[in-house]
Amino acid sequence: MSPFSRPEWNFPLRSPASSQRVIWLLLILCGLALGACRDTPPAPSPAPVPPPPPGEAARPVASPVAPRDAGTWADAVIAPVSAPVFGEPLPEDVLRLEMSGDAVRLGAESFVPASEVDAARLAQRVGGKGVLLVIGDADTFLAQVSELLAVLQTKAASVWLQHPDAPVAYRVVLRDEDGFRAWLQEVAPGKLRIIQRADGFELTTSVGKLPGPDRNGPTVPVRGGRQDIATLRRELARLKGRFTTSDDLCLVPSFGTEVAQVARALGGTYVAPEEPLFDTLCLVYPLPRPSPAGARDAGSP
Repeated sequence: MSPFSRPEWNFPLRSPASSQRVIWLLLILCGLALGACRDTPPAPSPAPVPPPPPGEAARPVASPVAPRDAGTWADAVIAPVSAPVFGEPLPEDVLRLEMSGDAVRLGAESFVPASEVDAARLAQRVGGKGVLLVIGDADTFLAQVSELLAVLQTKAASVWLQHPDAPVAYRVVLRDEDGFRAWLQEVAPGKLRIIQRADGFELTTSVGKLPGPDRNGPTVPVRGGRQDIATLRRELARLKGRFTTSDDLCLVPSFGTEVAQVARALGGTYVAPEEPLFDTLCLVYPLPRPSPAGARDAGSP
């Protein structure tokens, strides 16, 4: 055979059954390709919100995301559950001191305890007597009444703090910072205390802090910008159930706390009228600021 001649190619003939299988395979592949290329139908658009009737404001549209369930804990935007105010009846046969900023009134007399002269006068008036502290100005802060509380701790027979929203009061044992540290060093179980912070209440014991929803935050956070007294009351009852022999509790507010908020927090230590969880309530207050005269004496040679 010449090298330039065309060879004869012999292919085997396919059987009819084999050809049918090839045709069915091609049809299946075409069907899959058409299904993949088919457009997905668009999601139905939300129904339009009808306009408000004339003269009425538009109503807010509900969020498609369900709000978080606050459960038993705090939520920054949900107001706390309303808690009734419990405490002791207002005491009788006590001196009524009305606090307003740095000043305090006793009947017709006015005192500024930051002044050494006024502090001495006040000490004479309250010596050996019971005292009821009344909040005359809601903007009175704990740091402003430290000198008053120092006088009462050493001179008054008993000290009561009236609740700003109800005719009840709480008898408190006053402790300054040194007295509070001495109390912590006592050998006794529990040593329960409430650290009152701007963002809520931190409940602490001799074995550690009671955790809240955020382990780095307070045990009972502020809810809706308000103290959560209902949750505070429940958590204190839980602690009392664990430390059954702990009969005293200390409230340790930050020094920039309003005295009215301190009194409201004390309401969380009662579970019913005249039914406190603890026999003794301690209120820790900041050390008085040194007087200008004292500062000059300390700096003089």
